[in-house]
Amino acid sequence: MSSEPVFFYDFSSPYAYLSAHRVDELLPVRPRWQPILFGALLMATGREPWSWHKGPARDAQMGECEERARALGLPLQWPRDWPMGTYSLLAPRAALVAEEFGRLREFSLAAYRRGLGQGRDLTDLEVILEAGEEAGVDRDALADRAQSPEIKERLREATDGAVALGVKGVPTISVGEELFWGDDRIGRAAERLAEGGAVRGLTREAAAGC
Repeated sequence: MSSEPVFFYDFSSPYAYLSAHRVDELLPVRPRWQPILFGALLMATGREPWSWHKGPARDAQMGECEERARALGLPLQWPRDWPMGTYSLLAPRAALVAEEFGRLREFSLAAYRRGLGQGRDLTDLEVILEAGEEAGVDRDALADRAQSPEIKERLREATDGAVALGVKGVPTISVGEELFWGDDRIGRAAERLAEGGAVRGLTREAAAGC
């Protein structure tokens, strides 16, 4: 089993938003954070998430997210046109730029704070640059590198790698070859890491995930 778990996330998922604020604390081994393109993941898997279908079931799920956020002391404001209008290419690309500065977590949390925390538009460059400033990333470097072919390719490769691993949605934590999909699966991922035994098979449960 690899000693390094991986936390796969994007910036439109409310469950990933919740997980990002507690995954480092709950896992006994600090995970590697890996932003991916949720829209591309859906296209590759042919899956339609619960958030696409308006109605009582979606309203109830959104209400559950709001309750979880309150329990964690986190603000949650649904951005306009969520979720379809919030699948940002810019945010995960900028996160990879922030990683080059050693500020991936800091940028990701700052972007979440503006997106699902304040209901702002993460497809807006100025909002992304604000998040970068808060995280300690140079504005000019962030604006330039986020549009570079190298960063775009890195994000494509990361998303393709997640698909090849079997990731179906976010948030997902990989422990060796085992996948824990959903905010409420962090505890099980932590237990699995603590066990330290051989991993057999893949867990692809979709509880509390997008």
